[in-house]
Amino acid sequence: MNKSVLTYISTLAILILFTNCNTVSMQNNHKKANKLINESSPYLLQHAYNPVDWYPWGEEALAKAQKENKLLIISVGYAACHWCHVMEHESFEDSTVAQIMNEHFVSIKVDREERPDVDDVYMTAAQLISGRGGWPLNAIALPDGRPVFAGTYYPKKEWVGILNQIVKIKNENPDRLEQTATQLTSGINNSNIIEVKDSAFDFSKEDLMASVSKGKVLYDKTYGGRSGAPKFPMPNVYEFLMKYYWYTGDQEAWDITKISLDKMAKGGIYDQLGGGFARYSVDAFWLVPHFEKMLYDNAQLVSIYAQAYQINKDAYYKEIIENTLSFVERELYDEGKGFYSSLDADSEGEEGKFYVWSENEIDSILGEDEDTKAFKEYYDVSAGGNWEHTNILNIVKDKAEIIEKYGLNAEAFESLITESKSKLFEARSTRIRPGLDDKVLTSWNALMISGYTDAYKALGDEAYLDRAVQTMNFLLDNQMQDDGRLNRNYKDGVSSINAFLDDYALLTKALVDLYQVSFDTKWLDTADKLVRYTIEHFYNAETKMFDYTSKLDPPLIAKKAEYNDNVIPASNSAMARALFSLGTLKYNTDHLDKAQQMMANMLPQVTGSEYLSFYSNWMQLLFDFTKAPYEIAIVGENADAIRKEISKHYLANSIILGNSTEDTDLDLLKDKYVDDLTMIYVCQNKVCKMPVTEVEKALELITP
Repeated sequence: MNKSVLTYISTLAILILFTNCNTVSMQNNHKKANKLINESSPYLLQHAYNPVDWYPWGEEALAKAQKENKLLIISVGYAACHWCHVMEHESFEDSTVAQIMNEHFVSIKVDREERPDVDDVYMTAAQLISGRGGWPLNAIALPDGRPVFAGTYYPKKEWVGILNQIVKIKNENPDRLEQTATQLTSGINNSNIIEVKDSAFDFSKEDLMASVSKGKVLYDKTYGGRSGAPKFPMPNVYEFLMKYYWYTGDQEAWDITKISLDKMAKGGIYDQLGGGFARYSVDAFWLVPHFEKMLYDNAQLVSIYAQAYQINKDAYYKEIIENTLSFVERELYDEGKGFYSSLDADSEGEEGKFYVWSENEIDSILGEDEDTKAFKEYYDVSAGGNWEHTNILNIVKDKAEIIEKYGLNAEAFESLITESKSKLFEARSTRIRPGLDDKVLTSWNALMISGYTDAYKALGDEAYLDRAVQTMNFLLDNQMQDDGRLNRNYKDGVSSINAFLDDYALLTKALVDLYQVSFDTKWLDTADKLVRYTIEHFYNAETKMFDYTSKLDPPLIAKKAEYNDNVIPASNSAMARALFSLGTLKYNTDHLDKAQQMMANMLPQVTGSEYLSFYSNWMQLLFDFTKAPYEIAIVGENADAIRKEISKHYLANSIILGNSTEDTDLDLLKDKYVDDLTMIYVCQNKVCKMPVTEVEKALELITP
């Protein structure tokens, strides 16, 4: 989009925000249920009794707008979103605001977690207009869905001003809205263009190091994470940096990772009593979280701490893994039915109220003795508080300092901390809990399966593998159709919403992960079925990438694709890596060729950017193309026991496969069975070194 178009759109946005005009007549509405009352999404149901005549996204609302020639309001959010709640209370529960919206607009509520495709279109519009985005996302569009305005949270007065100004422009100068819609829609479509490159590329270890060196300077060497505030965990970045450290020996890459993991675990972003991580920290120190807890964050962070534990065997990381999974099981698991999406930031209408403490509360529960003083000092508790006159538990001092100051030994200190935390956790359990978003999303559950498999590899707890298998069986039984098609959402016994690319890509990865910790080929067969369906219904022959939505889905105003990694890897990078790993395991050259073509297409952006977080998953794929992964084939009666032992070690770019008998469909395992022996073959590019029988000897063959 050229500069003049951007200037025009931005100018219109400013006029809408700041032009004074006469308000549209307003009157009170009686409270009654709107069209959202029949939806299953907890977020949509939160708005079911707003005086706004909300519709869910769908043909009914769009047809009504066309028939009545009304503009659309498309308001997007999610159940755990604090500022979504604020705008609801200020504007959408207000009958005078509702009157404007109902008289002049057709208003649509969208759960971004159910419909990320709709969110992406209008979020792109917001970013084109203002250069930023976020939730709640509030867009105004022509009856055909083309946006004329988009922004985030607005206080009531500003929101009313925007609505009135849009109505005025529609009445007095409708051509202006048409011009804006045309230009914005063009910008949305152009934002998705990618140039197809020659699939062959040559990329060396030195090239990789040069590319990464640009990104490392942006990281906080004292507190971890990206420098400044807010701080998001961004687990995929650390996954890449750990691989990069293994490959290059770059100590700085490990230091960035370790500092980040340590500071997050000790900060307020981590629930020191109940386990689990909040979505992000609003400050630069990981102290004050945005208190909502998302399944996708915790799933990926379990994986990262598990991989870090494989590297340094730090008992503290083991504790974080176990406590985070305890939180997930306790708060987000529906027995036999998968994992829920999130916990709200708010309880009793206040952000973080469930999690914070006054000093007096802690004293009343623990007593006012020296042990309590030691506990409070360790967890940064004071009379004045460390956030808004209250206390967020976080660790600011070393154990050794507290032990020495209070004359404790290590065992007594650990006992004090454990008992005190237990008492506070029990007391906290009586508080009014944050709201729960109890929908089950395929892609986020896939991330959780991968989290459990990583925890199982690192810690060897069979219960983790059992949960991963149980969850996968639930998804395949309830979300997958006979032809390989997936649904995205499960709620109250109903599977719904045709799945998107991230659902297919992340579930494929989870299936490959499950195979590598079980050697059960049914997981690979299912993964192959999913990939074949995805290629048929999502692959774009012109871009040689994958569209985000299926060819079966009704078209939106723009056909979008995800290329940039974020808190969750981009669906295209996840799909490319799934093709690479599955293609390697099954010797499928078509899968490998597609992955290589996708990597070639993205290479200029990946290597030209200083932002690791935008391309960290692509960097992992590039790493695999730079150094061919090790194919560790374990064949023989004790294959499972050896697999379990070898998995405890950090294997940066290795794929594990195996079988206890000579009966196999995998080429790399054929002709490798030896009676009465279990052999370990370490291979690269289908070329194997001399087999060994001991794990230690095999590990010696896996070198950077």
